[in-house]
Amino acid sequence: MQGDQILKGILLRLFAVACLATMSALIKLAEMRGAGLVETMFHRQLWAVPLVTAWVAAGPGLGSIRTRRFGAHVSRTAVGLTGMVFTFGAVLLLPLAEAVTFQFTVPIFATILGAVLLKEPTGRHRWGAVIAGFAGVLIVAQPGSTHIPAFGAMVGLLAALFVAIVAILLRQIGKTEATGTTVFWFSVLSVPVLAIPYAFAFKAHDPVTWAMLVGIGLIGGVGQLALTGSVKHAPVSAVVPMDYSSLIWGTLYGWAIFGMWPSAWTWLGAPVIIASGLYIVWRERRRGIPDPAVTSAEMEPV
Repeated sequence: MQGDQILKGILLRLFAVACLATMSALIKLAEMRGAGLVETMFHRQLWAVPLVTAWVAAGPGLGSIRTRRFGAHVSRTAVGLTGMVFTFGAVLLLPLAEAVTFQFTVPIFATILGAVLLKEPTGRHRWGAVIAGFAGVLIVAQPGSTHIPAFGAMVGLLAALFVAIVAILLRQIGKTEATGTTVFWFSVLSVPVLAIPYAFAFKAHDPVTWAMLVGIGLIGGVGQLALTGSVKHAPVSAVVPMDYSSLIWGTLYGWAIFGMWPSAWTWLGAPVIIASGLYIVWRERRRGIPDPAVTSAEMEPV
């Protein structure tokens, strides 16, 4: 039974990664058809609200959304929306495979933040993995070259940094709040905040573009719920490695839709970043510490 549950968690994680990769491709396609950053962010959150509400109602019930830590949810929303700006921005500025690769630095940033902000003991093994991970980033980005825009690389790294910050916040919120409560309030609080700039950025679109914007919200919402479900059925250390399958999707979508293939430097640097992240996950599991790489479940800001 336990083996079946772990397999279910892994399959949910793989499905979630495919959904979020599809969402990223839709973001890029919608932008090419005239949809701006604010529009894609608004629709991402708007259409996820009914999905999250139905999920909470079918699970613990709507009564579970009551909270005494409303201020904490507001802070999480502010940080999450900031991270979403960078995450969506990286997708728009970079080829999909490279945007995905920079997201792999989340465990690296989470380790640094855990040591600095939470005073978690961090030994030479994990610091060595952090250094190796950033070496991989240098290989991919190739500072001084033109194959990846420096601004795009910076936005990609800031996206990963904010995802790691969200993970730290949620580790604290999760001590008293259920996962469904946190996901619900992030989704609901985001919509009115995004509606203000969206009112000034609203554009008329053709039916295909509108369908893409709705799809961004629905597919992204399904992916987020699947990620959340994955950690209910299997240990984090078992499902997190599945996140790296997003590089396959990013490469396939980049080639099939946008005619872009990862550079040789990406193929060299991505394994280094992935290896450092996996080592951090393995090290945390061995030491029995809450895993800093738990970022992509309900914790990811997209």
